[in-house]
Formats: sequence, structure tokens, C-alpha cells
Amino acid sequence: MLNELTIRNFAIIEHLDVSFRKGLTVLTGETGAGKSIIIDAVQLLAGGRGSQGFIRHGADKAELEGLFLIEDAKHPVLRTLESFGIQADEGTIILRRDINANGKSVCRINGKLVTIAIMREVGASLIDIHGQHENQELMHERRHIHLLDQFAGKELEKAYQSYSETYSNYAKLKKKLETANENEQQIAQRIDLYSFQLTEINNANLSIGEEEELEDEQRKLQNFSRLYERLNTAYEAISGDTHALDWVGAAMSDLEDASGVDKKLSPHYEAVANSFYSLQETGYELKNVIDDLEFDPARLDAVEERLALLISLKRKYGQTIEDILLYRDKIADELDQLINRDERLHAEQVKLDQIMKDLEVEAEELSIIRIEAAKRLEKAIMEQLQQLHMEKASFKVMITQKKANEFDINGYDEVAFHISTNVGEPLKPLVAVASGGELSRLMLALKTIFSKHQGVTSIIFDEVDTGVSGRVAQAIAEKIAMVARHSQVLCISHLPQVAAMADQHYLIKKEVKNERTMTTIENVHAKERTNELSRMLSGAETTKLTLKHAEELLLLAAERKKTLHKT
Repeated sequence: MLNELTIRNFAIIEHLDVSFRKGLTVLTGETGAGKSIIIDAVQLLAGGRGSQGFIRHGADKAELEGLFLIEDAKHPVLRTLESFGIQADEGTIILRRDINANGKSVCRINGKLVTIAIMREVGASLIDIHGQHENQELMHERRHIHLLDQFAGKELEKAYQSYSETYSNYAKLKKKLETANENEQQIAQRIDLYSFQLTEINNANLSIGEEEELEDEQRKLQNFSRLYERLNTAYEAISGDTHALDWVGAAMSDLEDASGVDKKLSPHYEAVANSFYSLQETGYELKNVIDDLEFDPARLDAVEERLALLISLKRKYGQTIEDILLYRDKIADELDQLINRDERLHAEQVKLDQIMKDLEVEAEELSIIRIEAAKRLEKAIMEQLQQLHMEKASFKVMITQKKANEFDINGYDEVAFHISTNVGEPLKPLVAVASGGELSRLMLALKTIFSKHQGVTSIIFDEVDTGVSGRVAQAIAEKIAMVARHSQVLCISHLPQVAAMADQHYLIKKEVKNERTMTTIENVHAKERTNELSRMLSGAETTKLTLKHAEELLLLAAERKKTLHKT
């Protein structure tokens, strides 16, 4: 439920802190006092559209904050929060929204910055707002099937889960087949293209590491003269007459003789001896390399031609030979699928046909459950409408089926609520028949039925009782109180019958202080509550008669609430 609401610098509200309890909370006050502004603030906390026009004149920003307490550990809003990485310790949820002078909003849930979309998704599980002209679910026929399914309960939920899994497989395979049935000319062009590319890559006989080896060979061939000259010079320096090897050999002989005199010189002799034999081995190896050197201009041309081919292939198919080979494997697989597509498409069409048969069986099961639920819903709605003094009304849940093989996520049923408000008048779509007052009563009838199952934390009625009086007003008051048995209800009302049924009553006033208009809120009870109901009854000055009438209304409401709690 909504436990605390804080509003700062919002419209004509400078600063407002208000606490709410379970049950029915009624907000009353003169027209223009700011009752609907409070509901607007709650709606913005639920992700409604905001603008700088909401900011109180002279303020930098408007600040809204709501504290919600969730007692049900399985409440869907907790799963929603978890999916966004938001913790709700001990079932506490704090929604905060700041609206800045530039019109931008800063939204937070339990201190974490979130987008408007996330706040809206969370808010939809916490708050359900119904205004005098905003019976959204009733005004859109596409929502009627969801209301019926909600009423049908667990039996339909189980069948729908099975159907939705089958439908998901059906939709994926159907889309895959539709994508595969492309223009035949485009498919032929792709086959030709892939065939050419595959042939070009395969004819190249590529091998990983080949390019590096070719570049090394090219470098040697292009620098043959330089390489040959440097190797000969090095060989002569080591092994030629009176060159390095001779001098090192002489040094080795001298040190060998010296170490025979002084043993301490033996390590020096061994070092020079090792150097001598190492140089000697290097000389032999250099001679072999020089003897094997042969300049082949044709080989250089072949290497450069091969490298040019690799560059061309990389330009077309990938940055490395590995990339080219991966691309080859990819188009080889796609080419195989295109060439054998008729056989593959036939197999997948057979599979789709079987899924459609399964889907038809499961959709039929959904339809049977909905037809039975529709009968129960019609009976329940008619009972509620009679209690709301719409005895002459007729309500019908119209269920029609789409054409064969036309499925959607809900099956093949189309659901629309039809009503006739007068005897002898035909049933017509709800939106085309019902007046504002009738819609309000029908919505209350539905809410009375659905409030047990919806799981919404707070339901807000914004003057849904406008335009009614007498016994209808009393019936509406009792229905709102009945809804409040299962969900916290906040209700703005001008009806004393509704106010009398409240578990908590707030009076909204508009005052002028320091030449500024502001809205204040006062928790009324006892004598103050009697005075407020008297004002609502008289519409002007309170009298002894209206005060007495108000007292009787409160006593009657107390008795009716006891009766409601027993049912």
C-alpha cells in the first residue's frame, strides 16, 4: 500500500506530507482546492507524463516521493524490481521523482536512478488510477480479453502457459519460412555469387602462415646481391688467410702452452678454445649457405604474384587468411542451404503444419475455458449492476473466433464487452453505449470482482461518482468500500455517502498566505468529519438538520461496513 506521500513545489502545493492507511481513504474539499493535484502527483510517481508546468511558480523544481509497503512476498512488483537489479528490503519501495525547470525528470527507485519507462513498469504494479473520463481498460476492446482471462483464473492460466510456449515455436518457425521464401531471382543471384566466391577461395589453396613465409622469401630474393656480398665478407673475415680463425688459433696455442706452466690460465685457454671451435663451425655453415645461394628471377615473380593474389582475396573476404577461410566455411554452409532449400523448406513446412494442429487444439481449449468463464462473469456483473441500480441493463461477453489458422498470442478468440442499458435496446459495444455515469458504475462492478485477483497495491478513484445521487450514490459508496477490502483505495469524491464509508478522511483546502495560494491537507474525524459531511450535503451553510443528517449517514455507514466485512 501507499504509506507516505511527500509533495514539494508541485502546482499550488508548496509542501505536503500525508500518511495513508489500509482500507478506504477519501479526499474531499471544495472544487479547485487541489484534490486532483494530489492524484496527479501520485500518477507522476507511477511514471506519468510530466512537464515544467507542474512546478510551483518561483521554484526551481518539483519534488515527489512515495513510500510503498509490500506485505506479500510473492507480489509481482518484487520480481519486476529484481529484474532491474533493485532491492526492496523488507518489502519497502520508495519512488522519487524530481521535475526540473527544463522539463526533464530525475527518477529513483529505492535510491537507484532509473528511466521513466522502468518507473512506469514498476508503478503499473503498484497503482491503478481511474478518473471520471479514464476507464482505460473498459474503453479499449483489446483489453477485454485480458480482463476475462484474469477472471477465469488458474485453470486458464495453466492452459495459456502451454499455448504460449507452442505459439512461440509457431511464430519463430513461421517467420523463418517467410524469410526463406524470398524472391527467386534474389536467391539465384546469391547462389551464383556464393558459388563464384567459393571457387575463387578454394582455387587459391590457402594455408595459414603462408603469407608470412612468402613475405620472408620475397625479402631475401629482392636483396639477393646484398645478402650474397655480406655472407662472403663475413666468411672471409672468419676463415680467410690471416683472419679471425688464424689469430684465434694462434691465441689458443699460446694459452695452451702457458697453462702448462700456470694452471690458473686453464679457464682462459678453454674459453678461447671454445670460441675457436665455434667460429670454425660457423665458417663451415656460412660456406654451405653461400654455396646454396642461387638467384631465381622467375621465383621472385611467382612470390610477388602470389602475394598480390592474397592481398586481393583479403580485400574481398577478410583481413587475414584465417578470416578468409572462416568466410569460405560460412558461405559454403549458406550455399548448401540455398541449393537444398526446397527439401529443407518442405520439412519445415511439415513441422509448421504439425505445430499449427497442436496450436489449434490448445487454442480450442482456451476458448472453451473462456466461454465458461464468460458465463460466470456475465452473471457476476449482472449481480453487481443490480446492486448499483442498473436493473434494466444487460451485459454480455461476446467471444468470436478469427478465421482458420489465424492465431495470435491470445489464441484465436476475440473478446468484447457488450451492454444494453435500457429494456428493448440491442446489445452494443460498451464504448458506444454507456454514458459516463454508467461507465463508472460498470467499472466499479468490474473492480469489485477483479480487485481480489489483480494484486495492485493501491487503487485510486478520481471523481468516478460524479453525476449520481440518492440510492445510486449509496450503492457506489458501498462498492468502493467493498473494493477497499482487498486493496488500498484512495478516492476523491463529492458524495457524502462515499465520504461516510471512509476508513480515513482527509479534507483538502486552498488558502492564501503571504499573497500566495497554497493547498493544505487536514485529517478529519469526530466532529470535524460530521461538519465536512454536513457541508457536502448542504452545498452551502451547515444547519442543525444537515448536521443531524451527517451523523445519521455516519452511523448508517458504520453499520453497512460491518455487514460488508461479514460477506
